Amino acid sequence: MNSLPACPKCGSEYTYEDGALYICPECAHEWPKDAPAESTEQERVVRDAYGNVLNDGDSVTVIKDLKVKGSSSVVKVGTKVKNIRLVDGDHDIDCRIEGIGAMQLKSGFVRKA
Repeated sequence: MNSLPACPKCGSEYTYEDGALYICPECAHEWPKDAPAESTEQERVVRDAYGNVLNDGDSVTVIKDLKVKGSSSVVKVGTKVKNIRLVDGDHDIDCRIEGIGAMQLKSGFVRKA
């Protein structure tokens, strides 16, 4: 029934037209009618401590001793982590470290291997 595009910011299907704009009533996002939907979304880029771009499946090396919260374990400098997965949030790397298990790391404490 509604032939208008969904909101690119929140995904709401209740958008409406107002002159040369589409407007989302749920998040108040406005975008021009002639803009392609792909251009309104920006792809997130995750960089390591030295500015190298990280991708899913990369290997990284820890550059600082990291205490594991809730445990007496420590991730030592030079620990190599293989096959990382990038996620949204403050800790943007999801990984598995041998001897410790699954955990999340901040990209600022690793370098691309």
